[in-house]
Amino acid sequence: MTEQTVVIVGASHAAVQAIDTLRREGHLGPIVLVGDEPFLPYNRPPLSKKYFSGELERERLLLRSAQFYEQARVEVRLGVRVTAIDRATRRLRLSDGGELSYDKLLLCLGSRNRLLEVPGYDLQGIHYLRTIADVDGIRADLGAARRLVVVGAGYIGLEAAASARHLGLEVTVLEMADRPLNRVTAPEMSSFYLQRHERAGVSVLCGMSVTSFAGAGNGRVSGVVCGEREFAADMVIVGVGVLPETALAAACGLRCENGIVVDETCQTSDPDVYAAGDCTMHPCVRFGRRLRLESVDNAVEQAKTAALNICGKPARHEHVPWFWSDQYDIKLQIAGLSQGYDRTVLRGDPDTNRFALYYFAQGELIAVDAINSPKDFMTGKKWIAERRHPDPALLADPATDLKSL
Repeated sequence: MTEQTVVIVGASHAAVQAIDTLRREGHLGPIVLVGDEPFLPYNRPPLSKKYFSGELERERLLLRSAQFYEQARVEVRLGVRVTAIDRATRRLRLSDGGELSYDKLLLCLGSRNRLLEVPGYDLQGIHYLRTIADVDGIRADLGAARRLVVVGAGYIGLEAAASARHLGLEVTVLEMADRPLNRVTAPEMSSFYLQRHERAGVSVLCGMSVTSFAGAGNGRVSGVVCGEREFAADMVIVGVGVLPETALAAACGLRCENGIVVDETCQTSDPDVYAAGDCTMHPCVRFGRRLRLESVDNAVEQAKTAALNICGKPARHEHVPWFWSDQYDIKLQIAGLSQGYDRTVLRGDPDTNRFALYYFAQGELIAVDAINSPKDFMTGKKWIAERRHPDPALLADPATDLKSL
């Protein structure tokens, strides 16, 4: 097995999976992990939920203990950024003035928050939610806050709204689009989430474009302005999407187009450099187009593929994408991609908090949104991979056993 030095940039889900796969598949050479945060790789999804609410301690966010890295013989460099990649000499320059050499490089750079740079954007009390430090800042403000305004009704915004409501805050969500979760679900599912948040006491207002943030005169935010309307706020959380981290890759000449471009093996335009996770634009075999996915599952699967290829074991990333979101007593599990659907089929009753919405394109199942229904999710995921054409009428009947289809 290879004795080459593998450097992984980005302390993430993908990095942990890559380390595990490299060692399991027999890689004997040095592995170096470089992360710009002061923490070992940690689980990000709970940040907007149980860590936000204080139900989960920081130590329990860690994906693996320090012992894992010691046993895997990984040199861990935390609190350090890679500032430049010299592909000709296969060397990395670091923010602390040091350098690292690599034989194979794996970029797990993730993404960064899209900033809402309107007047007042730099007032204190305006937060974004992506890292432990972000949530620590939010939690420090929660004690003195009564009114929270969340900008953006995507996953992060709605999860933060649910967590804040659980803590007793008055919560208003402002969404620029005409419905919540506009980019990822059908109107039926958006309506379900709108009603669930309103039942919990959250005010969700759509068609709201933020034009500025108002200040209280002490440097802190006091409101969110949308044209002629102002919404009072003791603190604000902005969740208006993310951008892939591509600056480092682009600066060294790697091909980037809305992400670091990789092939089915997760190799970049440089055969010695691989990439995995949110930062990549990759070919999706099942849906026949290039995608950039913001998903733990995708990051983990791409990391496995990259590590196998680094070990000289040919592998292709061929995976049906899936996602999840937890809000209140609702677990949403999504399999596939619903863009381009021409028909939806509802299975079950939304009033019971257990149902599924199936998406079809020309008779073929392309996605499923399952609410508190792991059976619908698992069955739908399998059918999507197999390119099935289940009968919509039978599927809509809850009395029909899924196995019979």
